[in-house]
Amino acid sequence: MPPPPPPPPARPAASGDLDPKDPQLIFQAVWDDLKQQYGAENLKFPREFIWLGGAPGAGKGTNTPFIARLRGIDADPVVISGLLTSPRAVALKNAGKMVGDREVIGLLFDELLKPEYHDGVVVDGFPRTQVQVECLKLFYHRLLGLHDEHRATPQARDFRKPMFRIALLYVSEDVSVARQIKRGEEIRRHNQLVREAGIGKPLEERVTDLDVQLCRGRYRTFSESTFAALQSLRQIFHFHFIDAEGDLAEVQRNIEKEFGYQSSLELSQEVFDLVRAIPVASQLAAHARQELVERLDSYEEEHRPLFEKVVRLITDKLIPVVKAHAFTGHARFNTEDELLDDPLALRMMIDVMSERGFHTSVDIHKMDVPVRVNPETWEICCRTKKVYRIEVRYQPSDIRRGH
Repeated sequence: MPPPPPPPPARPAASGDLDPKDPQLIFQAVWDDLKQQYGAENLKFPREFIWLGGAPGAGKGTNTPFIARLRGIDADPVVISGLLTSPRAVALKNAGKMVGDREVIGLLFDELLKPEYHDGVVVDGFPRTQVQVECLKLFYHRLLGLHDEHRATPQARDFRKPMFRIALLYVSEDVSVARQIKRGEEIRRHNQLVREAGIGKPLEERVTDLDVQLCRGRYRTFSESTFAALQSLRQIFHFHFIDAEGDLAEVQRNIEKEFGYQSSLELSQEVFDLVRAIPVASQLAAHARQELVERLDSYEEEHRPLFEKVVRLITDKLIPVVKAHAFTGHARFNTEDELLDDPLALRMMIDVMSERGFHTSVDIHKMDVPVRVNPETWEICCRTKKVYRIEVRYQPSDIRRGH
């Protein structure tokens, strides 16, 4: 997917003249702060970003660790609500400053520079507003610029081409409200037990989790703001719309399906162009059965005498060995039968065994066997002995063991 066209450059803003709704000015101000604090050469961000959004009760907290494991991301997720309670955010509030889009983006980018996120990160709860969406686009283009700038330098490893994925866990309003109320009731019961027993730690009770109308209000806020903002990114970045209304196992199956490895998304275009001609294993397997049937039919129609000899070889020599190892599901068979010198016969044998449900591989082992000595030169004359080592694997038979 080609990157979106670069936005026009931001006009410089005077100090104290920052429009809180102008994404370009907000982004440039945050970026300038980062350059001043860390230096341009140290703005090393992760390669893979998963920007995770979802309605209240969609299961972001439950499924975020699962998504991270699925993508091989070891770092803890960055949770925007957690950043807003960080010492830096509290200091801003204590100084009488509002934590708006500029502050949220500044806190987020500052967090993302930590080394533990170098290989990948899941960001829970960003973007939520249209301003944040526009800043995300600007961020992507800035990272592309850093990648191009350092591409042929020793620092290329630290400025890799970014990969942005937008993931949306979706539930309907009724499901969202039901889950919020259930969560609120469970927390209230837990806290009551803590108070009565004096054991355990109380959990935060959200007023919005105990009132149906407030729950619906939270969902409407998500639908009108966050959902619309995320939807606007569908045509720009890799977008994963995940149905989160089922039980946990079903939702995680949906996540696995969405986040399965896709080389066209994850490899650089140059690497993908080099390897794309090689078939993918799953594609080979998808049509293997039909192709096997076609080959077997052609053997009978076009090479019947040879086909019959191969079937007799399997029946008379190979299958008795396989039967003797039925409990192990693994048999080895060596033969010097010259019938298999014909490559077509060898292919026939493998295909017949595959059709019968056996996984068969053949290794051709060649060795020199002395046959005579040249009396004039005393040279040892040899013939080449060819041994076909056939290995067969299959589902073993169960055996009951008494005690």
